[in-house]
Amino acid sequence: MATPTSLTYKIGGVLEINRMGYGGMQLTGPGVWGDAPERETAKRVLLYAVESGVNFIDTADSYGPHTNEVLIREALSSHYSDIVVATKGGLERTGPNQWPVNGRPEYIRQTIDGSLQRLGKDEIQLWQLHRVDPDVPIEETLGPVADAVKAGKIRHVGLSEAGIADIERAQTVVPIVSVQNRYNLSERSWEEIVDYTAERGIAFIPWYPLASGPAKMQEKIGTLAEKYEATPAQIALAWLLNRSPNILLIPGTKSLKHLQENLKAVELDLSGEDVESLTAY
Repeated sequence: MATPTSLTYKIGGVLEINRMGYGGMQLTGPGVWGDAPERETAKRVLLYAVESGVNFIDTADSYGPHTNEVLIREALSSHYSDIVVATKGGLERTGPNQWPVNGRPEYIRQTIDGSLQRLGKDEIQLWQLHRVDPDVPIEETLGPVADAVKAGKIRHVGLSEAGIADIERAQTVVPIVSVQNRYNLSERSWEEIVDYTAERGIAFIPWYPLASGPAKMQEKIGTLAEKYEATPAQIALAWLLNRSPNILLIPGTKSLKHLQENLKAVELDLSGEDVESLTAY
């Protein structure tokens, strides 16, 4: 394993983006409930990200709910021709930190139309199923998604928290170009999916990318941070960029300072030995 050979990736083989993106979830209230408390600051964070070269923004209809998509439209609609906005559907919100799954086709159809309206778009470049509903066959859930693709409302489709069987069943309904699962230095349960997607030209988008794990790993990360004159978060992000060329990063923050730090992770040239030492934990 070596340092990343490319800092760009083509989603679906056509949408070329920078692999360091931005996730909008933190631009909401406590428990991902309600609008961003400091709305103008949130807009400035989004604008700074795009002006700094970020051209992949991740959101979901459930963030707020709904408020995050509206915020992105207000802050970034003038940049829509230059960026890819990915959103998700398939979760309901009943209160702070509450996320009931709903994969019923009629609900999915509503979420797609709602996201289009809130984002102010005619087409969603990447729509992702936020969770697979255990009570609804994924083929049924994705029926209205396939219809939306045919109607020009959605260009590409992805999944979140999905295994190989989910991906393969979904592929019988509509092409899957991305998988967004929880993955970071300490959470490696989806290692097989990282490799599976890489082999098939599917983007892997880790959520919660900055977790640094147990004390033993934090000590190792701290040592490398000193070596490279970087922050632990930058080391964690740089490792993900090196882990596989299909990994797209969407670290989120409401702080301009932390955003600036995160973006600098692409400049870190980790040695192959250091990457392997982290991978081995």
